[in-house]
Amino acid sequence: MRRVSLVLFALTSLTLLGCNALRDAFSPRADVVARADDQTLTVERLAGWAGESKQVPLDPVTMGRVSRYWVEYTLFAEALANGKNLRDSATAATAMWPVVSRLKWQRFHDRIVARQNLTPQQLDSTYQAGPYRVFQHILFQVAPPRAAGPAASDPNAVARIDAQKRRQAEQVLPQARTAGARFGQLAARYSDDATSKVEGGSVGLSTRGQFVPEFDDAAWQLAPGAVSDVVKSQFGYHIIRRPPLAEVRDSFRIALQDRMTRHVDSLYADSLIIKRKVEVVSRAPAYAKAAVQDIDAARSSNRVLAKYRGGSFKVRDFARWLNALDPQILSALPQANDDQINQFLKSLTQQQLMLEQADSARVALTADDWQRVRDEHDSTMVMITSLLNLSPEVLRDSAGKTPAERTNFALARVNDYFDRVFHGRARFFPLPAFLADTLLADASWSVDAAGVRRAVERGQEIRSDSTQASGAPRMTPAPGPAPIDTTRRQAPR
Repeated sequence: MRRVSLVLFALTSLTLLGCNALRDAFSPRADVVARADDQTLTVERLAGWAGESKQVPLDPVTMGRVSRYWVEYTLFAEALANGKNLRDSATAATAMWPVVSRLKWQRFHDRIVARQNLTPQQLDSTYQAGPYRVFQHILFQVAPPRAAGPAASDPNAVARIDAQKRRQAEQVLPQARTAGARFGQLAARYSDDATSKVEGGSVGLSTRGQFVPEFDDAAWQLAPGAVSDVVKSQFGYHIIRRPPLAEVRDSFRIALQDRMTRHVDSLYADSLIIKRKVEVVSRAPAYAKAAVQDIDAARSSNRVLAKYRGGSFKVRDFARWLNALDPQILSALPQANDDQINQFLKSLTQQQLMLEQADSARVALTADDWQRVRDEHDSTMVMITSLLNLSPEVLRDSAGKTPAERTNFALARVNDYFDRVFHGRARFFPLPAFLADTLLADASWSVDAAGVRRAVERGQEIRSDSTQASGAPRMTPAPGPAPIDTTRRQAPR
């Protein structure tokens, strides 16, 4: 009976220790935090770095992330030491995935838009009677009552200002009707519309109903080249002109093409959502927020965020996109509400489907595109090798002749960089995520959770000792009996 009780006590105790402690109890004491091929990051080295740095939080998540950064930098340095060409086209294409993807979509987009290009005849007919118009105007502004200052309280003063602006408009009208292409000069001289006057009075490409009714009704009756009467609106008095196509052909074509392109883009993107039946799952916002908190775990997660016909958008896809987006998005996501996150996930799913469409269409990058990819990759490589003070040239001239000597030299440069970062003598830059993934995919590496926890414990010990050593000196009692308190006097008898 006693034996059974002891067994139950032991099992209960192990359960209370938790799964991490249970695993550690049956494994040797962890002395290594991370491995990168044959290189190791010891508990003592990581604890020493972190313990001596007051800026680095001593917790398993942070230390685990630092360990992974060390693995990535070590693999980078090792690849250089082994003579691997990290600037070849295949590595550049993989490491620069965000750039390649953006350019690939742009080429696919160009292919779609090319079908929408207007012929000269279509441009002429669209300008004459299409749904888009170009207008110029000269505004003689009458300030609204609340902005008119002291005069607003005086009806007579308001009426005088209104009459004055109308007279100015009527005086300029004859010049406007005979100015032709010089109408823009009159607008620059007389118009009170600060935005349009610098553009020759042009209000840009517009559609029916875009402006206040008085302006709209007068403008849309004009034939090309015609000028309106003086038109009164809530803003003041307008003289409106519809320029002939010959004066604005290029700007009209560009503006119209841009408007059509955005319309086509919107229709195409929306059609993908509808045709592929994209649907964000109910737990997606929680999964997305968890992924942002632990991006390393998210890289291998198969949890589904959005389903669509023929596939799904998973947490690992989400993590990949996050590495390609503005870092500010990462900081904003935890505060976003569920609807905002769902829209964001739907947008990312949409972009992934667009890239699949581009791949299916066998879209290829141009020579200029590939040169841009290589330039950006080369710039990244220069930055990293400068941080480490490690390059093929340095390895050739200073690292020794044997592979082992070169590897040891490269690893020493990595450890020196991390040492400088932890001691505040250098800024830390993570390897670009897609370059890191390229290196990790071809290597044998690991980060040991038990080793991380041991490094946290040891780092706390080092930091505590350092704090005590830098504080006030410890007081030790003098030998002999306690000193007599001479401040206390004996009470009189």
